[in-house]
Amino acid sequence: MTMIDTNISTGEKYITLEDQYGAHNYHPLPVVLERGLGALVWDVDGHEYLDFLSAYSAVNQGHCHPKLIETMMRQAQKLTLTSRAFYNNMLGEYELLMHKTFGYDKLLPMNTGAEAVETAVKLCRKWAYQVKGVDENKAKIIVFEGNFHGRTMSAVSMSTDPSSYTGFGPFVPGFIKIPFNDLAALTQALEDPEVAGFLFEPIQGEAGVQLLQEGFISKAFELCRQKQVLFMADEIQTGLARTGLMLACDHENIRPDVVLLGKALSGGLLPISAVLADNEIMMCIKPGEHGSTFGGNPLACAVAMKAIQILMDENLAFKAHHLGIRLRKGLNQLRNEFSIIKEVRGKGLLNAIEIDQNENSDLAWRLCVKMSENGLLAKPTHGHIIRLAPPLVISEAQIDQALDIIRTSLVELLN
Repeated sequence: MTMIDTNISTGEKYITLEDQYGAHNYHPLPVVLERGLGALVWDVDGHEYLDFLSAYSAVNQGHCHPKLIETMMRQAQKLTLTSRAFYNNMLGEYELLMHKTFGYDKLLPMNTGAEAVETAVKLCRKWAYQVKGVDENKAKIIVFEGNFHGRTMSAVSMSTDPSSYTGFGPFVPGFIKIPFNDLAALTQALEDPEVAGFLFEPIQGEAGVQLLQEGFISKAFELCRQKQVLFMADEIQTGLARTGLMLACDHENIRPDVVLLGKALSGGLLPISAVLADNEIMMCIKPGEHGSTFGGNPLACAVAMKAIQILMDENLAFKAHHLGIRLRKGLNQLRNEFSIIKEVRGKGLLNAIEIDQNENSDLAWRLCVKMSENGLLAKPTHGHIIRLAPPLVISEAQIDQALDIIRTSLVELLN
């Protein structure tokens, strides 16, 4: 039995336990959190932080929103799980709310974002064979290079990131990878009559908040429509008010054929995801062909309905838009002051600063550590890009406080 050194801090104790008994598939910052409320979190030693990661946009409504907690506790005392072997009194109400909110005929409920991606892939292939008339086992889906659609075998088969796919082959066939933001490449790929779908993130979050050119989504949508190809938007991270509108595709007034949602659909309380589509697509899947024991459980449905209601009642899309402008203005001022900030980019409250690391390959990591010491939590992606995506309930004063912390941390790091 491993003995824990009684002289170390409480935080170090928990880090040691995870290191000793947990799989090493993550590399967290050395901060051990135990409590959260709104845009703030506290560690086990009582230190307060502004959360600028939001569990990768899963807590758009803020940590432990009291209305979400109340809803979850109330439903948990009545009924949590029935499986889909029976009806329950919450799923239909949830589906109706999502229909009214997003305008799609049908919702297929799952649990994680990765499951939503798997569902969309299966749904697209079924539609290809039953509706488009693609020969069995020949359907193809176009994806962007730099994508991140999860960690399942299908998702890593789509990936161009060696850290996602190396050592996990053989891979799932049927994916065509094209350069990000390349309309000509998409046009060429769509000439293949076996292409059934185009799956994309409106903003590539994990790749470092990479934005599509203005107008790309609407042009790509028209190209897919001409070739009878499903336009499938992975809005798991960009959706649910994060970019300043309910969906990122709304910025170009485009209604995708298939929408994938997750993360903030639960406000951070439990895994909930959904795939939205109209009848022509969704009804291709028949009973017994796809499902999940926990998908559509009454606890998740109750929480998801309240999570959606909070986004609308608190006008969080509007807040994300205006606070995002404030944040980027401040970040660009910092870019003018500090040459190591190579670029600032984002939409709404999904933003990033790209660090010019040159020979110093861990500069972004050390900046994040320094920011954590000063009370702000963020984490690098791809080594040199720091994503800045706080809960949408954050205040103007907290945005300004975060900018002050970043400035102070840059001064301390570079001096």
